[in-house]
Amino acid sequence: MYRLFERLPGFLAWGTLLLMIFASWQKPLWAAIFIILFDTYWLLKTIYLTFHLRATFVKMRANLKINWQERLEKECSGRWESLRHLVILPMYHEPYSVVKESLESLTRTNYPPKKIIVVLATEERAGEEAQKTAIRLEQEYAAQFGSFLITRHPVDIAGEIPGKGSNETWAAKAVKQAIIDTQKIPYDQILVSVFDVDTQVYSDYFGILSYQFLQAAKPLRSSFQPIPLFINNIYDTPAFARVVSFSASFWQMMQQSRPERLTTFSSHAMPFSALVEIGYWQTDIVSEDSRIFWQCYLHYNGDWKVEPLFYPVSMDANAAPTFWQTLKNVYKQQRRWGYGVENIPYLLEGFRTNQLISGKKKAYWSFISVEGFHSWSTNVILIFALSWLPILIGSGNFGTTVLAYKLPEIAGWLIRLSNVGIISAAILSLILLPPHPKGLRKRDYVFYVAQWLLMPLTLIIFGALPALEAQTRLMLGGKWRLGFWVTPKSRNYSK
Repeated sequence: MYRLFERLPGFLAWGTLLLMIFASWQKPLWAAIFIILFDTYWLLKTIYLTFHLRATFVKMRANLKINWQERLEKECSGRWESLRHLVILPMYHEPYSVVKESLESLTRTNYPPKKIIVVLATEERAGEEAQKTAIRLEQEYAAQFGSFLITRHPVDIAGEIPGKGSNETWAAKAVKQAIIDTQKIPYDQILVSVFDVDTQVYSDYFGILSYQFLQAAKPLRSSFQPIPLFINNIYDTPAFARVVSFSASFWQMMQQSRPERLTTFSSHAMPFSALVEIGYWQTDIVSEDSRIFWQCYLHYNGDWKVEPLFYPVSMDANAAPTFWQTLKNVYKQQRRWGYGVENIPYLLEGFRTNQLISGKKKAYWSFISVEGFHSWSTNVILIFALSWLPILIGSGNFGTTVLAYKLPEIAGWLIRLSNVGIISAAILSLILLPPHPKGLRKRDYVFYVAQWLLMPLTLIIFGALPALEAQTRLMLGGKWRLGFWVTPKSRNYSK
């Protein structure tokens, strides 16, 4: 059954695309009607998501103006003081400057730094140079936090794949033994934030996280999700990479306003007690950041949710020394994210065997998950690539009908109306740009708006295609399965 569930997403995606081609050939009238209806659905969905994007942006901007540490001390006095924050930073070959910026951001928060435990989780396979970098950072920053630990994840552990999940699990077990148990800190008083190593926190991240944890209806049955803004090095990236990075941020912003379907992604936080109870992150998968949600959801029989913070953390956009390498890296990163489809067989099998989760919850999450990955891999192709098929390959006399004549005009009109989403994204991207480097002129911002004309292309090349490849690889299995690909981090300057 598990193998059947692995084949399901790829089968549905390829089945949809092939069926559309077949319908355009044999039933062009039906295909044309479907295309018009689907483009209308795309327009309505774009408007719907644009409202969610705007709502999240307004709330995020309001939260950034609040002194959350002050509010925490005022409204949660007597409760927040016992909280500790554990920050795990998995590190591979990242340069000193990247990790330094992340640690530096931790020191600038309003939260008392002595209540923060930092774990720099290195990899043995990264070699001695990575160890030297970690030790140098420890010497510079350890004294500023409550505790600071360097872990070294060994190579070739049976049952593991090299990747972020296996490294995080090794680090969490190590800090539990070396610090948490030694100091007898209660597990339910620890919030663990697992970050990508390039993640930089804003000044009140720990304040709002603590506040939301203490105010949550079920704090020990919740994950907490900030908004990832991929803007740390945004001025060092080519236009298409900026569009892809902002698109990823905007999707997560939309999800924040739909908390009923929000799952964990990339940098997030959760109670350490739950992490220990479920057995930490799984060590043989690629998408540990989203899998941890499903581990908790199944372990607690559906009694788990993600609380949106409506507060950002900043991360790196994808950048490489050359244009073509950046292009390859963006595609690989999107394919790795798309390989989150491996969670579908995990949750479907979990639903099949767990009798304590209600049928309503099972049906809801099964549909949301399968439909989400199916839309990711097919929707854009259906809209931008297949609209002309009934006219080009349609059988019979369809090409002489009024509908065949009007189809490109109707579809084009609907798609142009959908550009309201691109316009909204372009405006918000300007607002979210960090302080510009020396030499950036005001007229250069015109270029940062014009870059969004690339969005239709990026949606196909860096959206649908890597997602379709990921689903195909999972469907084929065996040697086609993906391992964990580490996104290279770099800077065009030294520190």
